[in-house]
Amino acid sequence: MSRTASPTPRPTPPERTAFAHFTPIGTRWADNDAYGHVNNVVYYGFFDTAVNQMLIERGVLDLAASTTVGLVVETQCTYFSSITFPDRVQVGLRVEHLGTSSVRYALGVFRGDEPVAAAEGRFVHVYVERASQRPVPIPREVRAVLEGLRVA
Repeated sequence: MSRTASPTPRPTPPERTAFAHFTPIGTRWADNDAYGHVNNVVYYGFFDTAVNQMLIERGVLDLAASTTVGLVVETQCTYFSSITFPDRVQVGLRVEHLGTSSVRYALGVFRGDEPVAAAEGRFVHVYVERASQRPVPIPREVRAVLEGLRVA
């Protein structure tokens, strides 16, 4: 007896209300690929920029001096619609999980002011002591910022 697996339902794009913080980012001419849209790898740069810019703006990340830093250990992205240069995007951010030494962010990439995301991603930081690269608990001041990025 042969069975065919039923297809996994396609996820639906999240709405803006699913995110606690937004970072505006402009696309660049070089972001477009041969198919005329922003290449998939650029979205990972959007994620990195949104997370780290937020941490810097909130005063809990100093790129040169922080002794504890978050290293990216996992990323994932689901694409719903295309973005092209010269679109401006807004990257929505929320904390999905906050562990002892790790945090998982959910991110939504929105074209301009559109109400639903063109892409949705996940991004995991593990906090390490910079010199040893060994995991450490998330610093208290960082944890306070991250707690404020949870969405009910």
